[in-house]
Amino acid sequence: MAAERTEISSLGEFGLIEYLTKNFEIQNASTVESIGDDCAVIDHFGKQTVVTSDLLLEGVHFDLMYTPLKHLGYKCIVVNLSDVYAMGATPTQVTLNIGITNRFSVEALTEFYEGVYAACRKYQVDLVGGDTSASHKGFVISVTALGEIAPATFVKRNTAQKGDLICVSGDLGAAFLGLTLLEREKRIYLENPQLQPDLEGEDYIVGRILKPEARRDIVAFFEKENITPTAMMDVSDGLSSEIMHICKDSNVGCRIYEDKLPVDERSRQAAMKFALDPTVCALDGGEDYELIFTLKQEDYEKITLNEEISVIGYVTEAEEGCKLISRGGNLHDLKPQGWNAFDK
Repeated sequence: MAAERTEISSLGEFGLIEYLTKNFEIQNASTVESIGDDCAVIDHFGKQTVVTSDLLLEGVHFDLMYTPLKHLGYKCIVVNLSDVYAMGATPTQVTLNIGITNRFSVEALTEFYEGVYAACRKYQVDLVGGDTSASHKGFVISVTALGEIAPATFVKRNTAQKGDLICVSGDLGAAFLGLTLLEREKRIYLENPQLQPDLEGEDYIVGRILKPEARRDIVAFFEKENITPTAMMDVSDGLSSEIMHICKDSNVGCRIYEDKLPVDERSRQAAMKFALDPTVCALDGGEDYELIFTLKQEDYEKITLNEEISVIGYVTEAEEGCKLISRGGNLHDLKPQGWNAFDK
């Protein structure tokens, strides 16, 4: 039986927005007015506001051949919230703009918005506005996220200092390996549509690329233990790229230990299947959405309480450059070889 399909044109732009957002409930006291007027109204009660925005394009940032719409909706919110957490702030509101072609039905967009709402509920943020438009080529998504933080307590990327520890949350490389697997299965399917995708036993790496999570727990841990990172970013383009950003902006160098890079055993096994080096996947893979941060050495004892945090190196003088110390003790230049949106 064919699935029901409702044409978007039958609702119109405002009817579509009302249909997709009618069940959304406000979760933050700072949201004074939400969807339904010319502007949202937000009052952060004396706290400072952080703002971040992200653009996702079909064929550049995601592929609908293997990305379920619900997962895409979830991910487009989470990747923006990750930037807010990377400032040490608490996300509170998001806006969502989409451009769609006529191949999308109301039912398809409902599935997408189910993912959006799932992310908003989990991270307790409010969808307060957005826009819809026709697109002549592909699905276009633009998200803006707002967060709140006590005045002058936000964490920047240009404030790392010599002697600081370099730390990262979680594990690295899994998202890249999940993407590698999905791209392989896509190629096989296009060559022979009769073959079913073989994803057995690879739930972890596939989940890391299709349904990432922002590290709210790490920021909560900082607050609980009274830890203030000296600099911080989220790992979206790859660890090597992010640490180079921190070093360049802070005018410092670094030493990263290869044997300290956290790689999950499931990722290591997947890398072996693809004949890839797990270290390269960890350094250059991207889309892990972990937090990389620098920390004063006196806070070391505090972070040992958290198994989700790994110390992977330390900050040096700028003249010493940015180097990877291999397992054999050799020095190699770190190069930002992570994902580049314009390298197409």
